[in-house]
Amino acid sequence: MTEKKTILLAEDNYDNQELMKDIFETLQYEVDIANDGEEALEKWKNNKYDLIILDLHMPKKDGFQVSMEIRALEGQKSRIPIIALTASALASDRQKCLEFGMDDHISKPIDLDMLEKKLKKILHNK
Repeated sequence: MTEKKTILLAEDNYDNQELMKDIFETLQYEVDIANDGEEALEKWKNNKYDLIILDLHMPKKDGFQVSMEIRALEGQKSRIPIIALTASALASDRQKCLEFGMDDHISKPIDLDMLEKKLKKILHNK
């Protein structure tokens, strides 16, 4: 049996946390939740994750800051995939996410089929 992939979700809105947790669990992923950017950084430093999904607008540190800090701290370690989670679907926002070291971008409301395809591509190389 293959080990479940683990996702760190950094999201400050409780309802969004619960929705995303349900989606990830339905898709057979483990999920750990950080309530803000600082907590996300601490959890990443102390745990092993296969993917990080960052809300861009969080208290303490936003998703852009968290992504930049992770990329700066990774050094020679393997690069963890980071996906931005945002209410904005503008092409310029996607470009900004890439410039801050993120690998992809998901806009709210979530398109479940698109999310599942992105997760399979990133986590299972399919």
